[in-house]
Amino acid sequence: MIADARKISPKELVDSLNWRYACKAFDASKKLSDDVWAALEQSLILSASSFGLQPWKFVVVTDQSIKDQLPAHSWGQRQPADCSHLVVLCRLDEMDEAYVNNYVDRIAQTRSVSRESLTSYADMMLGFLKNPADKGVWMEKQCYIALGTLLTACAVLGVDACPMEGFDPKAYDRILGLEDKGIKSVLVCPLGYRAEDKYAGLKKVRFDSSELVVKI
Repeated sequence: MIADARKISPKELVDSLNWRYACKAFDASKKLSDDVWAALEQSLILSASSFGLQPWKFVVVTDQSIKDQLPAHSWGQRQPADCSHLVVLCRLDEMDEAYVNNYVDRIAQTRSVSRESLTSYADMMLGFLKNPADKGVWMEKQCYIALGTLLTACAVLGVDACPMEGFDPKAYDRILGLEDKGIKSVLVCPLGYRAEDKYAGLKKVRFDSSELVVKI
């Protein structure tokens, strides 16, 4: 029997998402507690990914001396320096046969099934990943799925966030030493608590559901 997940009400979910906005100014004196960060970290770990392959790593920056170097490579935006935790969502440089086999071995161990029973699944994944160009684009797209999970988790926990594509990935990779780790930055998401910000109280501007949702 599948255990029921703990649920919040539909209204609580919508209220949380309405509260969320792309935070333009963080209060640098306010830090995430260890338990709040631990929950947000798990939201990243538990994020969906195609085939479950998790073609990413999440670099978490809390060292202020490093964060202070980043606004110059973030179109002048201060959020990476003033936030509590800076999450850099990265794709792998390479996903090879060894990676896939390691993942399949983990499935067999976790679910107590034979490795042989997963052969066709492994072959399907390896076939999908044969095209190097498509593989890189695919890994980048997966990072956006993880970002969406993180933003929703932040909203539910009352943590401010600012998803960012406006940064220089090569500069981030150099400053954070990502080349040596075999990963490339794709997205940045500062986390923390909002400061006085004229944008925080503005009403959301969204098209009506009738314009965005197609029901068939």
